[in-house]
Amino acid sequence: MADVEAVLNPWAEAVLGVRAGAETPADLEKRLPMVRVERIGGPDERFSLHPRVAVDVFAATADEARRLANDLRDKLLALRGPVNGAVIRDVRCDSGPSRQPWANEAVHRRGASYTVSLRAA
Repeated sequence: MADVEAVLNPWAEAVLGVRAGAETPADLEKRLPMVRVERIGGPDERFSLHPRVAVDVFAATADEARRLANDLRDKLLALRGPVNGAVIRDVRCDSGPSRQPWANEAVHRRGASYTVSLRAA
């Protein structure tokens, strides 16, 4: 089966030209901007997956975080076909990008959640 984090993090890095991963580094404020895609639930079926993912965008300014989060949303909603060892069938935005708290005031975070329907390629 396809791992949605292994599919979407490299894709996000390539399409946005920013660092992406399933975990944030300890020195995040020195590595901005960054995208984090993590699976947070969703069902798996025999031949397809429908994971729900949390997508966070981290940036040095609120405006940059908002711009990147909106750009990523638009690209995700149009994503279909083969991507990094999987075939994306559909992407649904469950909760659009919104401001999220982060412990470090030098980091601005926008978070959204999506359901991605995919199968192994």
